[in-house]
Amino acid sequence: MNQNKAKLEMIASMVIFGTIGLVRRSIPYSSAMIAFFRGIIATLVLLLVHVIRRQPFDKAALKTNMVKLLVSGAMIGFNWVLLFEAYRYTTVSVATVCYYMAPVFIMISSPFTLGEKITAKKAVCIILALSGVVLVSGILELGSAASKDNLKGVLFGLGAALLYACVVTINKSISGVSGMDRTIFQMGPAALAVLPYWLLTDNVSAITWQTEPVIMILTAGLINTALAYDLYFASIQHISAQSAALMSYIDPVVAIILSATLLREGMSALSVIGVILVLGSAIAGETAITWVGRNRQ
Repeated sequence: MNQNKAKLEMIASMVIFGTIGLVRRSIPYSSAMIAFFRGIIATLVLLLVHVIRRQPFDKAALKTNMVKLLVSGAMIGFNWVLLFEAYRYTTVSVATVCYYMAPVFIMISSPFTLGEKITAKKAVCIILALSGVVLVSGILELGSAASKDNLKGVLFGLGAALLYACVVTINKSISGVSGMDRTIFQMGPAALAVLPYWLLTDNVSAITWQTEPVIMILTAGLINTALAYDLYFASIQHISAQSAALMSYIDPVVAIILSATLLREGMSALSVIGVILVLGSAIAGETAITWVGRNRQ
């Protein structure tokens, strides 16, 4: 595969990832239910692709890393639940920006988890990003029910970012397992981990299955997950890590554009400044962070 084709596939995967908030808004079911079916559908599809392409699993590597895969898989499942809840309570753009605090959380924890020092550059990025979240959260404008819901959405988004940061950290310690194999053996456990929570918190017997929401759930599993991950892992081998890291910010840009145009979700001047601070800080900090795999949305 040439680099131009690889870059196009990478861009396509980021654009697809960026539409997940719009898809979630079209589904009236619980976040846990969506997360469960997203994981199951994507796992089955990627397994089928694996069989069709006759790509054998590295059984020895999988066995060695199975505990880490199971734990990180469960984290991914609840990461999805929290992110989908964030989309319920706040705008897609705010939820997405809060989710992109994950690299900042990694920087904060790096002295303890990765043995890295917090440099002056990292410290500035952390301070600016945290300031941006304060502005985006609307906490300076609290008082209305809408602002309280926005704050709740921000907290869900930050919780999802924290879980994703944990997944990235665990992924750094997983060796010998390809990106696609890792994804399959994390998404399956993600769905299974969410299943008991869904059954305990949702009135499953009262669910009314409607055609359009079911189609959107299939879209989330087939397009936003299986296809997006397949494109991502097909392209990541042929472009530099720095290019991949920078291209990953197409995802939040697409989400913010869709939020403003299709969903008509406005942003205050303070929120716009907050978005710039968070994404700018995350991009600036990319040179100090190696992203391993992509299990974010």
